[in-house]
Amino acid sequence: MADQFGIISGLFVHSLSFWWVMIPAILLGTIVGAVPGFSAANVIIILLPLTLTVDVEVALVFMMALYCASQLGNGIPAILVNIPGTGGAAATTLDGYPMSQKGEGPRALVYCFMASIVGGLIGTTFVLAALPILSRVGFYMHSVEMVVVMLFGITLIAVIAAQDLLKGLLAGLLGLLIGAIGTDHIFSTPRATFGFLELYSGVPLVPALIGLFAISEVFLLIERGSIVKDEFRSKVMSTSFGDTLRLMKESASQWVLTVWTALIGVVIGIVPGAGASIAAFVAYQQARTFSKHPEKFGTGVPEGVTAPEAANNGVTSGTLVPLMAIGVPGGSTAAVMMVVLQYHGVTLGPRLFIDRPELAYGVFTAMFIAYLFMIPLLFPLARYMSRVTLFPAFFLAPLILSFTLLGSFVPRAYMFDIGLALAFGVLGFIARKTGYHVTAILIGIILGPLLEQYLMRALRISRGDLGILFSSNLGNALWVFLIITLMIPLVRAVIRNRRKETASDAG
Repeated sequence: MADQFGIISGLFVHSLSFWWVMIPAILLGTIVGAVPGFSAANVIIILLPLTLTVDVEVALVFMMALYCASQLGNGIPAILVNIPGTGGAAATTLDGYPMSQKGEGPRALVYCFMASIVGGLIGTTFVLAALPILSRVGFYMHSVEMVVVMLFGITLIAVIAAQDLLKGLLAGLLGLLIGAIGTDHIFSTPRATFGFLELYSGVPLVPALIGLFAISEVFLLIERGSIVKDEFRSKVMSTSFGDTLRLMKESASQWVLTVWTALIGVVIGIVPGAGASIAAFVAYQQARTFSKHPEKFGTGVPEGVTAPEAANNGVTSGTLVPLMAIGVPGGSTAAVMMVVLQYHGVTLGPRLFIDRPELAYGVFTAMFIAYLFMIPLLFPLARYMSRVTLFPAFFLAPLILSFTLLGSFVPRAYMFDIGLALAFGVLGFIARKTGYHVTAILIGIILGPLLEQYLMRALRISRGDLGILFSSNLGNALWVFLIITLMIPLVRAVIRNRRKETASDAG
């Protein structure tokens, strides 16, 4: 233990020497994250020749810093223009964008940056302290446990439906039906693909995300004329650096929420294939469930920004655990990192911690230092970034449309995806105008296929016996926790009604 502590302490000092790599990677990653459709994996692939020619430590630090910054950057367009950079930032739009519309864009950005940075630091510290134990989490999270985890995220549809039960559930059902498009998980039989080969692997997330949020928002923006209402414009313009410091102190008061949602992100990030989308939705659902004022979520409360952003950045350290510990990438970015490390002759797995501990632990210490560098680099920019919301629609609309359509093309390089994004844009616009929540549709598209995948896998193992869903101690504990979180809002509603009745009787 003493030797391990000594190695990690030395690596923190060593990681500081890579500042010249981290700073440009952080700035590039923030820009990449802020452009919908682009991801850290895309950029690392583009820069693959560079990462293959430099020293392995430099390559690893560069990729890791870019990855962390892109996770933070995803929340910027989600807050300012209601366009999440990835599925993981979709939950941020629920409260981040309403804050921007009320002239609180700088406040929302500061809360986003604080939650992202502190969440990343907490996740990294937790991983470093418990790496041997965490490396085995993936072995305990089987199909049964993942089914319950998916249900945590899908119950957010019911939360959204609380405002209008029928429309909320119909929107969620539509999302689940769209998510079922593609080939089934057992016989690979095409379902509702209408003969399009591009849909055989399912509806691609990026065009669906861009269409439902970005393109539909452009149509609404053209109608409104601007993002911020006229009475709030002076509020955005008058924000000073002193206000930023005050907001940093204010957002730090949410440290309890940041800690436990970041840990949710770490645990979910460790499970290969889970990712930030699941972590963000689960964290938002849990934050709302245990909030003292759950009815305010969705109207522009800072907690609705803090929870998903902390979870998103907890995922960054979690997704690297299976890569380093067992040689299995936890996500697409980790998979590209694995290619680079293998090219440099690095053998991933348990032996890495013995043969090359400076790499095994160094990636996490460098991640910690990268998050610290983000504090002076990004917080001063929050008040300037928020002024994007003041631009008129005739300037913003074509700019957003150009970037987002390009973003829908980039992941698969299919022209079909641009048409798909436009189709989802029309669907999103109609949904918004008729009172249906596009986030409920997106939850169904993201989590529906994953739920089916894990459920079918579990049922195949048990030969169709549903009892397997209750055959695991960890799974049963998660079932109990799911029931508790679903009951809490009902119990609170009963208590609230009784208090009102008591107050009226007393009056």
